[in-house]
Amino acid sequence: MPKTIALLRKVLLLDAVTCVAAGLLMTLAAHALSEPLGLEVGLLRGAGLALLPFAVFLVHTARRARLSQAQVGVAIGLNLVWVIESVLLVVAGWAEPTVLGTVFVLGQAAAVMVLADLELLGVWRLRGAAAVPG
Repeated sequence: MPKTIALLRKVLLLDAVTCVAAGLLMTLAAHALSEPLGLEVGLLRGAGLALLPFAVFLVHTARRARLSQAQVGVAIGLNLVWVIESVLLVVAGWAEPTVLGTVFVLGQAAAVMVLADLELLGVWRLRGAAAVPG
């Protein structure tokens, strides 16, 4: 179980690092990214700003003395909301991104889905290990 906990902590921290990187990029470079991506400045900046407190939450969750499955569940749920909204942004026509913008939106959604999958796998392994009598 310690390896599972260590891996889950690393995935949560990786999730946080990617949130900070993407958040700062979209927030600070919203004007520069808007035209090539075909996304509004406000959308880019708002999405970027939303990622920063989430990154703080992820770091807090990862660094707790005991991992909270509920907090990891919240992280997974919020990641899934991000993925769904990213796909809907493109598919439902909420925005009209360029080809590069579509690749950007769906590419980051795919990366977030991988992180959510790894986090979910970690929670399942923790639950499975806890269910096995020692």
